[in-house]
Amino acid sequence: MTTVFDPHDLGGLRLANRIVMAPMTRSRAYGPGQSPTDLMATYYAQRASAGLIVTEGTQPSVVGQGYPDTPGIHSAEQVAAWRKVTDAVHAEGGRIFLQLMHTGRVGHPSLMGLTPVGPSAVRAAGQVYTQEGPQDFVTPYELTDAEITETIADFAAAARNAVEAGFDGVELHGANGYLIHQFLAPNSNQRSDAWGGSPERRIRFAVETAKAVAEAIGADKVGFRISPANPYNDIDESDPTDVEATYAALVEDLAPLSLAYLHQMEAPGVRDLVLRLRKAWPGTFVLNPFTGTEPTGPDALSLIEDGTADLIAYGALFLANPDLPARLAVGGPFNTPDRATSFGGDHRGYTDYTTLG
Repeated sequence: MTTVFDPHDLGGLRLANRIVMAPMTRSRAYGPGQSPTDLMATYYAQRASAGLIVTEGTQPSVVGQGYPDTPGIHSAEQVAAWRKVTDAVHAEGGRIFLQLMHTGRVGHPSLMGLTPVGPSAVRAAGQVYTQEGPQDFVTPYELTDAEITETIADFAAAARNAVEAGFDGVELHGANGYLIHQFLAPNSNQRSDAWGGSPERRIRFAVETAKAVAEAIGADKVGFRISPANPYNDIDESDPTDVEATYAALVEDLAPLSLAYLHQMEAPGVRDLVLRLRKAWPGTFVLNPFTGTEPTGPDALSLIEDGTADLIAYGALFLANPDLPARLAVGGPFNTPDRATSFGGDHRGYTDYTTLG
């Protein structure tokens, strides 16, 4: 029986175990031009015992930034700063992918001096955190056909930068209401051209982006994250028939690309869809399981043993337990995440969590 502590071959990259550190925004990129810092290198190196680390969401372009102090991967200084992170993780024997996250309509002009962009000029309900505090979302600028092509090229260029910075690969963030997800969802994508309308057209941006990035750095270095039916950032995927059609079509079109993995963030009540997509996906399937209001805990290890997933992604529990694989192996104890220090700040609640012994 396969267990979470067995190694896994990820497109030729050997993972020491099947525990993934899920991508988590921490908003501590205080270096010049939203560059990573030495403290960030320490943070990731502390967690290098994960089979795979997926970094916090990282913007592929200036307009792709939606929150203060999130890192980029579109400038030479950012590439050089990320090299310190990857070197630190690799020195500890770890594997690390960079998550590419274009936030699309999620953002605010006060952050970057630019109007956020999206598939359609549809404002998300709610607010976004800015340096001046929470502010209402604004109506995004609707991307033209040519600008969509340019945005795809930005993802490919960012992926090449990530490889130059020493990353083992990249993960495309197609979840949580950000740009790729905005194209997938019918309430945020109201286009009637080749990029919207039917499920087959709404998936086009996701598929074309995956193709471009795979061509740029190799498909074995590219993962893809989805979160079907997750309402985060005012995404409405409440029609189960449309959700099924959209994500079945997406997986069908992504499968021939031979990507490194598909990573699903499970929403409430979609375990049946998880199992269907897992069956349809021919490669490595990563699951960030839904566990209610509590962080994913030791019970999730059984999802490897019963074949639900190949790898299990842990978020908040990895934030608070840098040696999480060792703690899972012995059943704890587990540190409790300090939610007050999740975003921004210094080393407190970041690199000062204790390890066993």
